[in-house]
Amino acid sequence: MPDLPPLRDVVNRYGLIATKALGQNFLFDEQLLDRIAAVPGRLKGENVLEVGPGPGGLTRALLRAGAKVTAIEMDRRCLPALAELAEAFPGQLTVIEGDATKIAPATLFDGPWHVAANLPYNVGTALFTGWLSGQSWPPQWKSLTLMFQQEVAERIIAPTGSDAFGRLAILAQWRANPRIAMKVHRSAFTPPPKVMSAIVHVTPADMPEGVSARMLERVTEAAFGQRRKMLRQSLKGLPGALAALDQLRIDPQRRAETLKVADFVAIARVLSA
Repeated sequence: MPDLPPLRDVVNRYGLIATKALGQNFLFDEQLLDRIAAVPGRLKGENVLEVGPGPGGLTRALLRAGAKVTAIEMDRRCLPALAELAEAFPGQLTVIEGDATKIAPATLFDGPWHVAANLPYNVGTALFTGWLSGQSWPPQWKSLTLMFQQEVAERIIAPTGSDAFGRLAILAQWRANPRIAMKVHRSAFTPPPKVMSAIVHVTPADMPEGVSARMLERVTEAAFGQRRKMLRQSLKGLPGALAALDQLRIDPQRRAETLKVADFVAIARVLSA
């Protein structure tokens, strides 16, 4: 294992100040980073996509775990620090300068991959929903291990009936298994964000048969677009939706947050037929 200088020294040497515009908050605690890298399980020889590695804190931990890391970084100030890591771990790290929202992971790997990232706050949810969307399932990724604001993490795992339950929970839960693996105090970051954070771990599950992913998105978009209204009002603009409620014996006077994920899947299945 290479003897690396403290990450804080690397940041100071290259003058890397976290910028709010890029949603950056750096983690320096090596033990914490190793714990995060351990969440997906054994990574030795596994392909891992990392988005927004910054100076390479989590990257170091993933490399120590034996992963083959492909890191996408759009802040060119961080590239020299990442280049040092690539030299220290020959053949294990590939760094791509670019915008992760515009790069298809499938073009980067020959086989399946994991995703592990302290996601930039300003693009985290968009990337997450992109990885979970689309009709093709199971996905090519094997797991997602992602840092979010704690509020977003709680929306991902939210149960039916809770204030946090909504479109993000349904998207994450209808064919995947999300959980909060650990919480991270704001004081662990430099600079400290205003909110607490959490690590969400997601693995694919079986996709229900006879359901169009796009139709499920349309149903949830309509239902939660007016979440305080009854279903008979929020779904009336979606052709066939009210008839589907009647067929499934779902009371149209209920509100969207009272339905289970399985209920939304059932409605989408009827409308997909």
